[in-house]
Amino acid sequence: MSETIAEIYAARVASGTLHPDPAQEAVLSMFEDIRHHLETTRLKRRGILGGLFHKPEEVPQGLYLWGGVGRGKSMLMDLFVGHLDIAEKRRVHFHAFMQEVHNGMHAARQQGLADALAPVADALVKDLRLLALDEMQITDITDAMIVGRLFEKLFAAGVVVITTSNRPPEGLYEHGLNRQLFLPFIDMIRDRLVVHELASPSDYRQNRLAGAPTYFTPLGPEARAGIEAIWSGFTEHGQPRPLVLAVKGREVELPAVCSGVARASFYELCAKPHGPADYLAIAEAVRMIIIENIPRLGRANFNEARRFVTLIDALYEAHVRLVASAAAEPEYLYVEGEGSFEFERTASRLREMQSADWGQ
Repeated sequence: MSETIAEIYAARVASGTLHPDPAQEAVLSMFEDIRHHLETTRLKRRGILGGLFHKPEEVPQGLYLWGGVGRGKSMLMDLFVGHLDIAEKRRVHFHAFMQEVHNGMHAARQQGLADALAPVADALVKDLRLLALDEMQITDITDAMIVGRLFEKLFAAGVVVITTSNRPPEGLYEHGLNRQLFLPFIDMIRDRLVVHELASPSDYRQNRLAGAPTYFTPLGPEARAGIEAIWSGFTEHGQPRPLVLAVKGREVELPAVCSGVARASFYELCAKPHGPADYLAIAEAVRMIIIENIPRLGRANFNEARRFVTLIDALYEAHVRLVASAAAEPEYLYVEGEGSFEFERTASRLREMQSADWGQ
């Protein structure tokens, strides 16, 4: 085994790419214990009769890492996964993972299978020893009703699970319909995962934006450079990936998401026939969003403008941090035509969302 997770973290602190944080440092030994087990047991093989007589190998507890937004949970998980020297690992956003499960179950039902979850779980655990789930959040009853059985199958197959969340386990599916049926899953999390709060006093997402502009206008090279600089700061320790959300049987895609930060163009978000439920799902899935190339709005793009108003409302109500590039200042984006008067509220919200403490 090469450098420890703590040594890798210390090297990044020494190089200036990370700031020292005692709360983050306290988690590193937990990741290292999991890493040590997975790497030192990877070459063990059972003999021909091993399947009949071998003692089941003890699987270490996983990790449920929770805490406020911007504390570095996703960064630490990516650091761990990126330096875990096994092939049988997977890192995925929780929403994308559940979308995959639901799609698989739909296909199984189409084949007439009575237990639609079983073949999906079997496919998931094949050649898998570590599953890293980012941003666990359960608000949908369809997720709540299957996640318990799904995790039972993961644990039974010896898969080690680590996950990040903004809530403690008891806060998952809070006030949800038939929540009493969900409570055994919370007990399972407490039993099979080490639950640890990342109680850092620093919100690094906010700190990265401290004193920096978050609304770039007019459109052009300077705006593109400003957006790129912010995006690079949030993706230097992770790999951006598309995120597909399931919303009432439809798929809503964010083209690039990393550590809870999404990046998309105005047209990717507003030129498609998205509705309020789609934008609520986006606001629930991310903690910050970069929207590029917002044009002037008016009669020529009235439908896109209406969707943009709905999107900003959803992001505002969810306190999602916003970075944007636009053709004009908020007050001059929509100055004439049907809907311009109603846009005054959206312009006011866009202004408020630029404040330094927005999203805290």
